Amino acid sequence: MRTTGLGFSIFLIAAGAVMAWAVDVEAEGFNINMIGLILFVVGLVGFVATFALASTPNHTIVDEERRDVRVDSRV
Repeated sequence: MRTTGLGFSIFLIAAGAVMAWAVDVEAEGFNINMIGLILFVVGLVGFVATFALASTPNHTIVDEERRDVRVDSRV
């Protein structure tokens, strides 16, 4: 499983939830609550995508011809 994607998604969910519902700041130019909600949704999408990608098989089939070369060391 891709644990880096899972960990980062959980971080985005937590940070977004804090920014959306626990922070009450009035700032001119941007809405910190909306940014938190966006981070929360992006974290949820990443969380679901991590599990979806982890459930796919990770097989790689390599069809390659091998050639064994023998070197005669009697000179």
